Amino acid sequence: MRLENNFEVAAAPDRAWALLNDVPRVVPCMPGAELIETIDENTWKGRVHVKLGPVSLQFETDVVRELEDAAARRVVLATKARELRGRGAAQARIESSLSEAAGRTKVDIVTELSLQGAVAQYGRGIVPGVAAQLTKQFADNVAALLERDSSQASEAKRAPVAEHPVQAIGGLRLGLRALRSRLARIFRRG
Repeated sequence: MRLENNFEVAAAPDRAWALLNDVPRVVPCMPGAELIETIDENTWKGRVHVKLGPVSLQFETDVVRELEDAAARRVVLATKARELRGRGAAQARIESSLSEAAGRTKVDIVTELSLQGAVAQYGRGIVPGVAAQLTKQFADNVAALLERDSSQASEAKRAPVAEHPVQAIGGLRLGLRALRSRLARIFRRG
C-alpha cells in the first residue's frame, strides 16, 4: 500500500536536511523506535515496539539508505522488519524530500508498505490513519529536537541528546484517533 504524509518544521531546509539524515539522532523521534546498531554510514538495525490493544508486537528492523541526493534534498530508505515472535513481517520503501516553505521546511514522505502474516490482519484498514498519527508525532519530535539544537547552538559545545525510554506505539489509541479523523472528514463532506 502507498502512504503519503507531510509535515513542516520551523527550520531552514539545510538544518532539517542535516538532522533527518543523521539516522542515530532521528530514530528516537519515531514513536516506539530505537536504534540497536549502526552497521555503517548507510545501514542500521533497529527495533520497533507496537501495542494494538492487548497485542504487543516487537519488530527487528534492518534499514538501508538506498539513495541520498543532497542537491535535491531527497533520501530513500528501505526497511525489512520481522516480528520477533513470528507473527509477521513488513517491508517498506520510504522516500523523503524536503523543500522550503515560507522560511520553514516542508517534508514530504511517500511510503510503499507491504505487510505479511498476522501483522497484516491486525493492521488492515487502520494503517493509513495510524501512519498519519505517527507522522504527526514524529514531526513534533523532530521540531522539538531542532528547537533544542537552536537553543544549544549559542553554547560553546552542544550537550549530547538525552536518552528517552522507548515506549510501545499505542496502536489502539492511534487507530481510534485515525477513525475519528476519518469520520469527521466524511461528515464535513456531507
